[in-house]
Amino acid sequence: MSESLITQPPGTYSPVLYRRSLAEALEMAHGVDAVAVEERAASLAKRSLKKESKVWGLKLAVSMIDLTTLEGKDTPGKVHALCQKAIRPDPSDPTVPHVAAICVYPTMVPIVKKALQGTHINIAAVATGFPSGQTFTSIKLQEVRETVAAGADEIDMVIDRGAFLSGDFQKVYEEIAAVKEACGPAHLKVILETGELANYDQVRKASLIAMYAGGDFIKTSTGKVGVNATLPVTLVMFEAIRDFYHATGKKIGMKPAGGISNAKLALAYLVLLYETLGPEWMTPDLFRLGASSLLNDILMQLRKERTGAYQSGDYFTID
Repeated sequence: MSESLITQPPGTYSPVLYRRSLAEALEMAHGVDAVAVEERAASLAKRSLKKESKVWGLKLAVSMIDLTTLEGKDTPGKVHALCQKAIRPDPSDPTVPHVAAICVYPTMVPIVKKALQGTHINIAAVATGFPSGQTFTSIKLQEVRETVAAGADEIDMVIDRGAFLSGDFQKVYEEIAAVKEACGPAHLKVILETGELANYDQVRKASLIAMYAGGDFIKTSTGKVGVNATLPVTLVMFEAIRDFYHATGKKIGMKPAGGISNAKLALAYLVLLYETLGPEWMTPDLFRLGASSLLNDILMQLRKERTGAYQSGDYFTID
């Protein structure tokens, strides 16, 4: 084990338990039939929802959104405005629910905390050297502790892809476990950055390592690389969650993120979720959509279903 992890404050860490769990994760990491995964994902994506079912699905999708801004030019004013939109996505339609969370950089957490006071919207923050993760473990853990202390309910961490692709699964595992401990009461979402993992076999393996290491959610992407969430990759991760649940009895959440920009695609993810994990996972507690531009497209679709006419995107605030 790396010295940086040994020297962390004592908590629930058990080297023997973690070694056993890592072995279990790798044992479950069998190969993935790529053709079958892609065919099933494509087939389920063709399903369509009509009228009442479509409206129900779109509102559910809104309630599952982690409304996100992760730009170097983010300002307190922009983040505050995004929080107001999260609370009342469409002021003209009170039946549209609030989103699940606002996701920001750590320095913006106090702004979000103040803006969301009295609501049930979670505060999520990226950490651990997001998006590359290329910094020292000790710095990652300190960033997590400070972010939680500032008010974050959820931490979105990135795994060490260099270690993973080099086959150093123990390092990946132990770092996730240490971050989970540093989170304290906050939930941990583990970003795999699937676009950099080469194939579905690697995605399944990384998913299992993240879950056995203590992640509360597994997440596809940072949104900062060329290939982000896809339906086939999400299906592989859903199946890993299902198998982990059958093995342990523990329900892990899932968050596809990056590139989910329209209502039709959001509904396809919900169909995939229902058909793979079932109705128990159809809740913001276990499924999120990481997005910035998605909300406006859903609001346009809901307005169309309500009024019979499409509205221009100009009728809604820019995220």
